[in-house]
Amino acid sequence: MSQSLSMTGNLSKHKATTLSGVWLFIFIELLVFAGLFLLYGVYRYKNGVAFDLAAGELSVTSGVLNTIIILAGSLCMAYSSVAIRKGNKMATLFWLLTTLFIGFMFLVNRYFEWKGRIDYGLFPGSEDLARLGHGDVLFFGLYFFMTGLHAVHLIVGFIGLINVTSRVNNNTLGSKNYSLLEATGIYWHLATLIWVLIFPLFYLL
Repeated sequence: MSQSLSMTGNLSKHKATTLSGVWLFIFIELLVFAGLFLLYGVYRYKNGVAFDLAAGELSVTSGVLNTIIILAGSLCMAYSSVAIRKGNKMATLFWLLTTLFIGFMFLVNRYFEWKGRIDYGLFPGSEDLARLGHGDVLFFGLYFFMTGLHAVHLIVGFIGLINVTSRVNNNTLGSKNYSLLEATGIYWHLATLIWVLIFPLFYLL
């Protein structure tokens, strides 16, 4: 009896430690992106016309598609959390693999959008971009940096998802110790939130 209580206590402490670490990381990440959003706001205020013209070079359709994709990924991630709490291994694996597939589709779409801008010479360091003016250089510099940083976060999330999926499949992660899946889900939702904030700044405003 006492051994069982001890194990339960250790699991609770491990879960609390894992989630606390994730929330601390999320707080730091939000501070980083808050600084970038503030920088964007200042540059946009000073270069409003140039930013508007530069934004016209981006595909709103592509941005909307990626927004739908990443929101769908977050929904699937939430379903995986529900499934593992219920002890449904197959459903958990299904939703995790679906999330991975959706995340991959986001990155594929991001690649083709970047390629399109690069093919037109609209990338940092390009002579074609430099000729357009300082405002355009700032816009596309922020565009590539912020969407690139977001893509890096998504790739890190991929690694976490692959690890979680493997552990669920090997029965080392289940209904009694799903804190790692929860932590990975929180991180994935963070990536979704960041994109939802990035999308209107570059595509709609």
